[in-house]
Amino acid sequence: MQHHHTLPVWFGLAVLAVAGVQQAQAADPYSPEPASSYQDPPAFNWTGAYVGAHGGIGFTGSPNPFADRNGVALGGQVGYNMQMGPGIVGAEIEGSYLGDTEHKVSGGKLKEKWRGAIKAKAGLSFDQTLIYGTAGYAMTNYKKGGGVQNDVGFKGGYLVGAGVEQAFAGGLSAKIEYNYITTPDVRTNTAFGSSEKDINSHVIKAGVNMRF
Repeated sequence: MQHHHTLPVWFGLAVLAVAGVQQAQAADPYSPEPASSYQDPPAFNWTGAYVGAHGGIGFTGSPNPFADRNGVALGGQVGYNMQMGPGIVGAEIEGSYLGDTEHKVSGGKLKEKWRGAIKAKAGLSFDQTLIYGTAGYAMTNYKKGGGVQNDVGFKGGYLVGAGVEQAFAGGLSAKIEYNYITTPDVRTNTAFGSSEKDINSHVIKAGVNMRF
């Protein structure tokens, strides 16, 4: 008789235990699945200093690769970029050997020999591609050519331009840039007397930079 009374008791205790476990599991806070360890690679950033070299062609008047008064443009540059969102601002100092690009003046010719420039730069980045404009102050050294009696020396003027630069791995980037330079009131002496003229130049150059 005792066995008949004991079985319902044990059955009731088992039911109560199962119900308690279910209530405890329901009370536990939700634990999300652990986040994946994969992370997107960081976006490319143009901020930093750089140094590089460039080469190209200087033109008299409008750019014309077949004009006989063209000259080479070889030099180097150093600068710094700062990125804010997709925008880029920066500054650059460059120096170039100009290879006797000739300009006609009253009674003769002048030749460009050297140029130094301080430039500001602003543009937009598209990941590893940068499109920018540039403007600054340029000092150009002029030597006398046929018919001109005086070397002008260094004369100050203004520079504007634009370019595109593509970055690669290892801090290396390559660019193509156009510059327009105007040097006002360049005075020359010839057999016809003294005269002044604004000298306008165009330069198209390719370059490489190493960023730090």
